[in-house]
Amino acid sequence: MRQSSFFLFICFCFFLNLNGAHAQLKPSDFTSNWPEWRGLYNSGAVNGGATPVEFSETKNVKWKIEIPGKGHATPIVWGNQIIIQTAVPTDKKVEKTDAAPANPMSPTQTDLIHQFTVISIDKASGKINWKTAVKEELPAERTHELGSWASNSPVTDGENIYAFFGSRGLYCLDMKGNVKWSRNFGQMEIVASFGEGSTPAVYKDKVFVQWDHQQKSYLYALDKNTGKEAWTAEREEITSWATPLVVEVNGKAQVITSATNKVRSYDAETGKVIWECTGMTRNVIPNPMYADGILYLMSGFRGNAVKAIDLAKAQGDITGIPAILWEYNQDASYTPSPVLMDGKLYFLKGNNGIITCLDAKTGKPIYSNQKIDGITNIFSSPTGNKDKIYVAATNQVSVVKAGPEFSILAKNTLDDTFEASPIVVGNDLFLRGAKYLYCISEK
Repeated sequence: MRQSSFFLFICFCFFLNLNGAHAQLKPSDFTSNWPEWRGLYNSGAVNGGATPVEFSETKNVKWKIEIPGKGHATPIVWGNQIIIQTAVPTDKKVEKTDAAPANPMSPTQTDLIHQFTVISIDKASGKINWKTAVKEELPAERTHELGSWASNSPVTDGENIYAFFGSRGLYCLDMKGNVKWSRNFGQMEIVASFGEGSTPAVYKDKVFVQWDHQQKSYLYALDKNTGKEAWTAEREEITSWATPLVVEVNGKAQVITSATNKVRSYDAETGKVIWECTGMTRNVIPNPMYADGILYLMSGFRGNAVKAIDLAKAQGDITGIPAILWEYNQDASYTPSPVLMDGKLYFLKGNNGIITCLDAKTGKPIYSNQKIDGITNIFSSPTGNKDKIYVAATNQVSVVKAGPEFSILAKNTLDDTFEASPIVVGNDLFLRGAKYLYCISEK
């Protein structure tokens, strides 16, 4: 009896270890999936398959599906499922008594109750697997005229989906669309009512939420299986939209946040600050990125900040010390996050179709201020795949050659406009537009 009990105990522990290993994302998970909106270490790049250079409504469209409601959240992919978030208006009205908007750039308001919805789509066919409305309520806040009430992207560890709708809360769903738990953080007060957009990060047994707004700001660490709070770190910050990045340095996991007052690194287990530095602009949107021990940061609102940090040397206040390897404070992106691929850092100037490529090791320009003709405004982030970079603007999807020489390979138009970022899985390019989700693949 003792031997049987001991054997069962060992088997149970082995099962838990296997379960935990499956739930922790590995670099190999990013070759056949796209579990986070900017890919591995927020690089915005993948060594994928032979995705098309040229496409149109009549060329290389494997399928397209109309998406209900509105949302700029970038899709994610796990296995045969594409997961998207959207806010779907109902016909239920609530009388609004708010005064005129304080900022003319953020006039979008509604008196319609919305269903905040997570949708699973079959990757091969484009057919809907399931829909789950996790919340039904009236959006209390205004948003930017080009924004949406579903701009936060989902994330998955292959076992659960974590769908963050900002002021509507964080929801953990299983892969069949059943809600396992939810967590409400209150109402965000975003600067100038520009709208919400930060995405959670998942690492081992925790999910991290960067809650930066005009009131009290926090970094939350939650148990990803229950939603219970593991720790909370108060932050002296105003609104930012960047997504936290989790990396391991000398065997210890750090949660790195980019924001206006400071860039900070937190111990993933305790929430204590490991290092910090100043030097970003206001309204930080681009995500921190990581490769080969180096952290890359960028912000570009009413100023320019581009820098690289050697994480092995980062401890305490690193402002102005050698841990900061280089700075290139010009031509930075405002809204789009950069692409970090093959030792090169590609980024757009402001919200415009003007691209710069830096040597990621030295910060020296390989080329700069090259114009991608035809782009008016761009709010999505470019995505790299091998020798190509996809740039999805409001009016066209351009394909730029990756490498030391700037070249435009194609300018493609579809019957849609694009605010979400392109993603690549295998030989398929997925584009989420204002109306449709496209699967672009060679025919």
